[in-house]
Amino acid sequence: MTVPVFEEYEPALDCPCAGCAERRRDLAKGLPVRSGGHPAAHGARRALVLMTAAGVALGAAGVEPARAVGTAAQAAFDPEPETPQGGSGPLHGRPLPGPGSSRPPVEPRTSTRAEIINRAKLWVAAKVPYSMEKYWSDGYRQDCSGYVSMAWNLTGNEWTGSLAEFGVRIEREELQPGDMLLFHNPADPNKGSHVTLFGGWTDYTHTHYMAYEQTKPNARLRSTPTAYWSNSGRYIPYRYKGVIESPDGKGHAAGTGTTGGASGGYPGTGAFGPRANNEHVTQLGRMLVKRGGKRFYGQGPGPQWGEADRRATQAFQLAQGWRGAEADGLPGAGTWRYLLKGLGKNIPPAPAKGGTSGQSPAGGGGGPAGPARPTAPHATAFPGSAYFRPGATNPYVLRLGKQLVKRGFGRHYTTGPGARWTEADRRNVEAFQRAQGWRGAEADGYPGPATWRRLFA
Repeated sequence: MTVPVFEEYEPALDCPCAGCAERRRDLAKGLPVRSGGHPAAHGARRALVLMTAAGVALGAAGVEPARAVGTAAQAAFDPEPETPQGGSGPLHGRPLPGPGSSRPPVEPRTSTRAEIINRAKLWVAAKVPYSMEKYWSDGYRQDCSGYVSMAWNLTGNEWTGSLAEFGVRIEREELQPGDMLLFHNPADPNKGSHVTLFGGWTDYTHTHYMAYEQTKPNARLRSTPTAYWSNSGRYIPYRYKGVIESPDGKGHAAGTGTTGGASGGYPGTGAFGPRANNEHVTQLGRMLVKRGGKRFYGQGPGPQWGEADRRATQAFQLAQGWRGAEADGLPGAGTWRYLLKGLGKNIPPAPAKGGTSGQSPAGGGGGPAGPARPTAPHATAFPGSAYFRPGATNPYVLRLGKQLVKRGFGRHYTTGPGARWTEADRRNVEAFQRAQGWRGAEADGYPGPATWRRLFA
């Protein structure tokens, strides 16, 4: 079965959206109605239109329309709530899967999208009050992260710094009900960090969506500009790893199973990279071979992700004129779409032996078809983002730290770099990224191929 298709709605003709939004912002800053604040009657009427749109859309997925129109209307007056975060922890009165661990289980609990949204509605209907210290009767902490932990049916109470581990990153155009939009501010987690659940687009422009969220004063559902009122550009969409894409229960968890072979959609970033072993990797390799990447594979393609897959992917990305993070050798939704639909340019042949180009499109060796200029030592090749995340311990972290100190970006170390990834590593990486003139998501403190390449240049 297909994912529910959302019927899209034009805003009501009697609602001047731009002015309405402006008055709502004014009232959020404390202005009374007589000074330009948003009148409650108009807010309720606006919320009713949006709730009707979301109700019809979610009804296609077997989810009953939300009943809390009053809650949504009240919520519309608070566009920029404070969202301090509690840390990860066990469910109230129940332990986590492992001693002191908040890591996701090997096999996440599965849920359909309808089940995720229905759980989210329970708190909206109950008007669960916001709290970082209190737990609701179901065992989940009453802040925004506890709310998503509850909706995703996680085994513990997570926070904005750990929720991403339970999902696979997707593109905004791929958002479906039950996915989350996450902003984590690692420099100051209590400043702005927040997470919402996506409930469906409100209209054809895809500028607003119905957001389920837990914030002051209580859980609510409201129309929200994409991605959020503030820090909008830093909200990242994720899909729960355990989501069942088909309501008959025969689908597969996001990033781990099939989605219909070559005609399926992008399986998510979790399907590729170090330690990935699934049929999406095989499908990727076969598509790359058809587009001129055969020379990168001595054998295969096969389901085990390898350096051949990375180099062939990067060669295809470079052939499209993409550079930097857009040509890191890991397929995103754009790369997948180009391969799936036969778009863009094919991978050019390897340069002839003794030619003048000196480098293959993959940026490394020329592969079996012919040599290129010598590659950089393996020690400085980017190993993959999986090695740099909270709790990770490996030689690459130590190598990164030593190079940061060598380049003059080690001031956040108090005892020197080590093999375990810490906040000091992240802050030093962020300082290096900002020194390159990068901002926003390009300076989040987590090394990618571009950061690694410049650091070791």
